Amino acid sequence: MPTPLPPFDFDLLRSFVAVVDCGGFTRAAVRLGRTQSAVSLQIKRLEEALGQRVLSRDRREPELTAAGELLLTYARRLLHLADEARVLLQEPDVGGTVRLGTPEDFATNHLSEVLSRFTRAHPQVTLEVQCDFTANLLESFSRGQYDLVLCKREPQGPGDGVKVWREPLVWAMSDRLRLNEAAPLPLVLAPNPDIYRRRALAALERAGRTWRIIYSSPSFTGIQAAVRGGLGVTVLPREMVTAGLMVIGPEHGLPELADTEIVLLRAPGSTSKAAEMLAEDLIRSLGTPLRDER
Repeated sequence: MPTPLPPFDFDLLRSFVAVVDCGGFTRAAVRLGRTQSAVSLQIKRLEEALGQRVLSRDRREPELTAAGELLLTYARRLLHLADEARVLLQEPDVGGTVRLGTPEDFATNHLSEVLSRFTRAHPQVTLEVQCDFTANLLESFSRGQYDLVLCKREPQGPGDGVKVWREPLVWAMSDRLRLNEAAPLPLVLAPNPDIYRRRALAALERAGRTWRIIYSSPSFTGIQAAVRGGLGVTVLPREMVTAGLMVIGPEHGLPELADTEIVLLRAPGSTSKAAEMLAEDLIRSLGTPLRDER
């Protein structure tokens, strides 16, 4: 009979996915709460078990090999299934309604899989998700309209909430746009009280760069469409610069931007077991990928 293959070590798979998602061993170590050498050793153990390399270390940042690209797809599926099974087995009968507030751009790019997995594991829980600007979310949260809120804030030390995400902000535009540095910078931004709008305008004022807002929309999708059409420049988290857009910066006379940081707030005195479970699932699933470190 053929020798059975050894089972996957989920701990090694988590380290592998973290290195890929965070773009390096140092940032993955921060996310996982381990040392860089420990993460490197785990990747080495994974490669030894597979008998082939999954990451190429020839460049500054590790890159997936062909085997690594194949493994990544299965690793994500295995880890998602394992998390779903653990949650379902630990709390099979939880129910109720959880009211969650979140910025639209963050929900669009990061929450769909987490919330889908949670609802599959807890079919008796109803999620009420509202997307809005951070200032509006905080105001509603203070009035008790949400159980949980994911909101943007300036990068800082310990404070209210649990930090679950941090990522650099960048200027982005379409290659259809031709900038004239002698003319005011054409901007595509969300209306007040959007935090990215405030950061963009404050940075331009400090740099002495003139500007004018030519398109404003509360819709993240609408902003992306306007920028792709070449209407102007916008501000986005780096990983949200998708096809049809490109990052620009000092070469166009644009200043650096402060990072975006997402924190999770829980309603004080909340007794909802479902809300607490979703909060813990969000913290565990999102981690804290410090993508700005190089």
